[in-house]
Amino acid sequence: MNFDDIITLDKADPLAHKRAEFALPANTVYLDGNSLGALPKVVKSRVAEVVSQQWGEHLIRSWNDHQWIDLPTQVGEKIAPIIGAAPGQVMCCDSISINLFKLLSSALSLNSGRNVVLSTEANFPTDLYMVQGLSDLLGEDLCQLKLVTEQQIAQSLTDDVAVLLLTQVNFRTGQLLDMHTLTQQAHDKGILVIWDLAHSAGALPVELDNCNADFAVGCGYKYLNGGPGSPAFLYVAKRHQAAVKQPLSGWMGHAKPFAFDAQYQGADSVNQYLCGTPSVIAMSALDAALDVWQGVSILHVREKSIALADLFIKLVRSQSCLVDLYLCSTEDSTQRGSQLAFAHNDAFAICQALIEKGVIADFRAPNILRFGFTPLYNSFEDIGNAVTILTDVVQTRLYTEPRFNKAGKVT
Repeated sequence: MNFDDIITLDKADPLAHKRAEFALPANTVYLDGNSLGALPKVVKSRVAEVVSQQWGEHLIRSWNDHQWIDLPTQVGEKIAPIIGAAPGQVMCCDSISINLFKLLSSALSLNSGRNVVLSTEANFPTDLYMVQGLSDLLGEDLCQLKLVTEQQIAQSLTDDVAVLLLTQVNFRTGQLLDMHTLTQQAHDKGILVIWDLAHSAGALPVELDNCNADFAVGCGYKYLNGGPGSPAFLYVAKRHQAAVKQPLSGWMGHAKPFAFDAQYQGADSVNQYLCGTPSVIAMSALDAALDVWQGVSILHVREKSIALADLFIKLVRSQSCLVDLYLCSTEDSTQRGSQLAFAHNDAFAICQALIEKGVIADFRAPNILRFGFTPLYNSFEDIGNAVTILTDVVQTRLYTEPRFNKAGKVT
C-alpha cells in the first residue's frame, strides 16, 4: 500500500473531522491512547472557566450556581450510552481501584454463601491487588482469590465462586473477552460478574444492559480523554440497587448528605457509591471531554479502530527488518480491542527511540511494545508515518544507543 492509498483512506473516513477537536502536538504521532488520551480543545476552555470564573469569582456559590454537586451524576449519564447502559446506573467517582473495592464488597455480600473471586492471571494487577487486600481484611473464609488463564474461565465457574472479575480487553495483548457469553455462563452458576472496561469504554461497542451485566468499572483518562488522573466510573445494574450496600459510606453517598445526620443511611440508588466530595476541576475536564462524543457512532469508532490496526499489521509485515517484532495480539480483529502488542527483546529501547523520533507508543513489562489506536484523532496517515519511523529505528539500530535503555519511574 502506497502513500496515496493511505491518504484515500483518510478522505473516506467519517470520523476524520473529529481530529480537529483535539490539541495534538506538531510532528507527533500519538499511539498511546491506552494510558492517556489526547487533550480535547474544549477541555482547555472549560478548565479555565472553572478555575477563573466558577471558583475564582463565584466561590462556594458554584456548588449550586454551576451545579458542581451534580457532576458525578451528570458525567455518569454522559458515559452511560458509550457503555450501553440505561440512565440511573452509572456514577462518575474515585478511581478504578477504589470503585473495585466497593463493588467487590457489594457483590460478595449479595452472594454471601460463597467466598471465591475468580479472575485471570493476565488481569490488570490493580484488580487482583484489590481482591488480595479485601481478602486480607475479611479473611479467606469470606474472600479468596483464584486465578486461571483466559481459556480456563468457563470450566472454572464452580459452586464456590461468588464473583467473576474480568477485564473485557486484556491490557497487554488486547484480547477481547466475550462479555455476553461469559456473563450468561456465570449467571447460570449463580455467580455475579464485575467487568473492568478500562481498555474498552470508548474503543468499541460495550453493551452492559444487553449482556445483563451486574457491575462494571472504567476510567476516564484513556479513550474518554478526560486527562491525567481523571475520575473513574462505576456501573450498578438497576436490579441490584435496592439490595446492595458498599462499605465506604462517605457523606456524599448518604440519602440526605446535607441533613448531617449522625447515622448513615445510604441512598437507595447508584448514588450510594459516592464517598467524599467530588474533584470538581478534574470532573469538569472529563465532562467537557465527553462532549466530543456528540454525534459519534460507536460502530464507526470500532470499524476505524479495526482498519487502523489492520493497516499497521500490514505495513509492519511489508518491512523485512521488522520480522523480529512478534505480534502477541490475535490477528482476528473481532477478538481484540483497539491496540496491538508486539514482543521484542529490546521492546523498551525501541519504544524510547520511537518517542524521541515523534512516535509515542508505550512499553509493558517484560517485553511488550504496545500501540493504541484512538479513532477520534488517529489518522491512517499517522499509521503510515509511524511504521516508516519504526522501520528506520530498527533498520539503523538506533535503539541500541545507551540513552534508550534508561527507565524513568513511569514506563
